[in-house]
Amino acid sequence: MSRVLVIGYGNPLRRDDGVGPAVAARVAADPRMRGAVVLAEHQLAPELAADMAGADRVILIDAADGVPAGEVGVRVLGRGPMEEPASTIGDVDAGGPPLTHHVSPASLAGLARELYGVAPALVVVSVGAASFEMGEGLTPSVDAAVPAAMEAVIAAALEVADA
Repeated sequence: MSRVLVIGYGNPLRRDDGVGPAVAARVAADPRMRGAVVLAEHQLAPELAADMAGADRVILIDAADGVPAGEVGVRVLGRGPMEEPASTIGDVDAGGPPLTHHVSPASLAGLARELYGVAPALVVVSVGAASFEMGEGLTPSVDAAVPAAMEAVIAAALEVADA
């Protein structure tokens, strides 16, 4: 499991946007994830490319807008090192301007490829959000989805560990 990186990201002060860090905290405490690196971040940042380059699989956890609240989704964006340019992986865009601090999952994978010659398999676990309003705590429907999101992350991690 030492080559699995889990990054839960979002702002816990914006209600359901904090689901990524909330799931990451639960994943980090699970004994099945021993040896994995689990991070909770406010946003994806270019600095994470170095961490990604050292992993066989990266699992990102984030809130999703436009999806029914509490619905858990899993998307595989890349299947291995040096496959296809990050800007063409799945239906994820290439991100914003090249020098912004926040980057998309595909842009981060592309940065890892560009800087380190490696772009690991990338899985995104998303949870439909009910509210991004200012405030602490997840809404009830999103809070109820945390265990399912945690299990989706662990299943994706164990898939690599068994390979």
